Amino acid sequence: MDNQLPKPEILMQRLSLMALAAFLVILLALVGVNLFRVSDPYVKTVLTRTGDPVKGHAIFQMNCAGCHGLEAHGRVGPSLEAISKRKSRVRIIHQVISGDTPPMPQFQPSAQEMADLLRYLEKL
Repeated sequence: MDNQLPKPEILMQRLSLMALAAFLVILLALVGVNLFRVSDPYVKTVLTRTGDPVKGHAIFQMNCAGCHGLEAHGRVGPSLEAISKRKSRVRIIHQVISGDTPPMPQFQPSAQEMADLLRYLEKL
């Protein structure tokens, strides 16, 4: 029986392949989650609507400004400046309606109101 250890080059190659496999699994999981979210009827409806940023601003003032500040610069909740550069439209919708990140409450605006809110947030 040969008890020789693999050469360093072979170990590095195996580690690289394992890292690549782990990355691909994570990537596929993220893509799958986003595909699931986009297949949600509410999300699909929101994404097909044209939002009005003026109405979105009014919705923001009534429902979000208490925590995110009047101009979305942040208070109790984080700043939402350039949020559309950090999160996809689907992620923003999920964030608003899920209540997954306390203390943010769950909020279920109509599809048109959500489209309006998205449009406003994209202008920040």
